[in-house]
Amino acid sequence: MNAIHEDPAYRALLAHSARIGADPALVQGAGGNTSLKRDGVLWVKASGTWLRDAERRAIMVPVRMAPLLIALASDDPRAETARDFVVAEDNPGGLRPSIETTMHAVLPHRVVVHVHCVETIAWALREDAAAALAAPLAGLPWAFVPYVRPGPPLTRAIRERLAPETDILVLGNHGLVVGAADPAAAVALVAMVAARLRLPPRAAPPADAPALARLADGGAYIPAPPAVHAIATDPAALDVARRGSFYPDHVIFLGPSIRVVAPDQPLPAGDEAPPMLVVPGKGVLLRRDASPGVAPLARCLADVCARLDPALPLRPLLAEEEIALLNWEAEQYRRVLAASGS
Repeated sequence: MNAIHEDPAYRALLAHSARIGADPALVQGAGGNTSLKRDGVLWVKASGTWLRDAERRAIMVPVRMAPLLIALASDDPRAETARDFVVAEDNPGGLRPSIETTMHAVLPHRVVVHVHCVETIAWALREDAAAALAAPLAGLPWAFVPYVRPGPPLTRAIRERLAPETDILVLGNHGLVVGAADPAAAVALVAMVAARLRLPPRAAPPADAPALARLADGGAYIPAPPAVHAIATDPAALDVARRGSFYPDHVIFLGPSIRVVAPDQPLPAGDEAPPMLVVPGKGVLLRRDASPGVAPLARCLADVCARLDPALPLRPLLAEEEIALLNWEAEQYRRVLAASGS
């Protein structure tokens, strides 16, 4: 067993990772990632794994930092996946590093935590996010990074805005990143930011369960979990959701936009059947064979939209940004893992 498993900080990271990974307000499905730097090696969450499993299965990958950072600085394409810098002998499962490994490597903190906090996302998808965040985050060492595709492009954008004192990054149309000296301090920062950015969700009418049952009727779709239905039953949330996709995991797991169907409309089938259907005023249906990541991301969309006023200046992802995500090999790999339930 590698000595890393005897490191109290590493064990604490796993415990905190499992805890935040089980909180749908912070992490949904295989989203989010954590890391610890030790003796020149970055231990970072593996692509496609779930943080909630951190204490039950191997989800961390060791990556040599020095050659990775050299590759990043020289625009070496190997920095994209970081696979060539994995310490193979300490990665018996052949796990691939997170798609955001370079982001963890470039930050100077010993511990880095990246979450898709619904409170943060609700602010970060606004066109005026940087200005709007100034008041609630006043006094904290934070910076705002406008949307850039995850991976080395985002890492370079972060590096341009990083000051020596920066411990908090709000990523436009994406989420929250914090850095600290130890796992407990990092998780405390996450909690502090989430509390400062709290936006009480609107109460939504319940789903029309009989109507959804009639629509599903043993076919390819089933009613979504209760927390998801606000997308359909809260008109303001539906107004927001219709605008398009707002963050990368929405595109990857739900598709570039939501599909709205009328209660009397036949449900799409075959290749035309999206992971999620929204029936205005009735509720939400999910594909019976949807990957495990779909329901958590559907709930994330409901949680975010329930916190937003449609009159706000919102910034959906552009079509070219959605295409870049869907055609990105790293995300295609993550989708394959999600579909297999890994």
